Amino acid sequence: MKTHRQGGFTLIELLVVIAIIGILVGLLLPAVQAAREAARRMSCSNNLKQLALACHNYESAFKKFPASTVVDLRVNATGNNQAWGVHGRILNYIEESNLRDLVDLSLGWDSQPEIDGVKVPTFSCPSDPGGYRVRVFSDGRPSLFPTTYGFNLGRWFVFDPATRRGGEGMFYPDSFLGFRDCLDGTSTTLLISEVKAWTPYTRNGGPTTTAMPTTQAEAEAIVASGAQFKNTGHTEWPDGRVHHTGFTVSLAPNTRVTYTDGAFYEEMDYNSWQEGRDGNSGNPTYAMITSRSYHSGLVQSAFLDGSVRSVTESIDLSIWHALGTRAGHEMIQGDY
Repeated sequence: MKTHRQGGFTLIELLVVIAIIGILVGLLLPAVQAAREAARRMSCSNNLKQLALACHNYESAFKKFPASTVVDLRVNATGNNQAWGVHGRILNYIEESNLRDLVDLSLGWDSQPEIDGVKVPTFSCPSDPGGYRVRVFSDGRPSLFPTTYGFNLGRWFVFDPATRRGGEGMFYPDSFLGFRDCLDGTSTTLLISEVKAWTPYTRNGGPTTTAMPTTQAEAEAIVASGAQFKNTGHTEWPDGRVHHTGFTVSLAPNTRVTYTDGAFYEEMDYNSWQEGRDGNSGNPTYAMITSRSYHSGLVQSAFLDGSVRSVTESIDLSIWHALGTRAGHEMIQGDY
């Protein structure tokens, strides 16, 4: 009597195959993730390039770069949302002319429903998960997507409404700066850098000192001096305040600054006083708004010459400070 054996895998063979597949997936997954991050990083670099070119085109048209915000010193206080920042002023130059035609930069953005729920892709790094989280206000203002790119407002001092003096960066309130004002060289002066959406910060306390922080302990003490805690930094792309659409080079990229307010936070920012909020009473703005990103170990930055480069978080702080000033006459040597 003949017997017929049916072909097939034994249990051991099946387990071996599954183990091999698991090993291959384990080897391939990091490569796939790395490729995806490389694509996101390239997209981020392209966004920065477009924003830099938009600033160049704006300067070509108006013979000056846009002000970080516009402060009405004729009144006692400029409303929080009545002064559009750089992002809104360059819409024409990033293929957003239709949106620019719908808004009125002389009126507060909070009364213009045309921007409600509008996401401008160029304003957001695809690696930042917070860039996809819309901010919904409880008082009827238009809902906004965050921005993850800030414009360079210098090292620490931003603006003094009493004297109308501005900071050392390429932007500050009511400024009229052009290429001619950059004495340090366009290739060694920051224009734009990455920031994280939904960064927590404190404000309106006045700095414990007018001196720029030099250590993490000093930075954390300054953050603790703020009278108000907010968890909404970089969530209002039309608003020109530094904690929404700017950055300063007080601290090196991706610096950890801790704070506890019922919860523990590791990446804090600080604005001593909202620009123009106090009108002519003389409270100046000092800001510690740190450049941060979700690209491991670095931030991407656009320079005044239009180039986009990666800056490591281990950069010497003195070099980072020098890159943030337009006319500090610093000598920058070596890689960064």
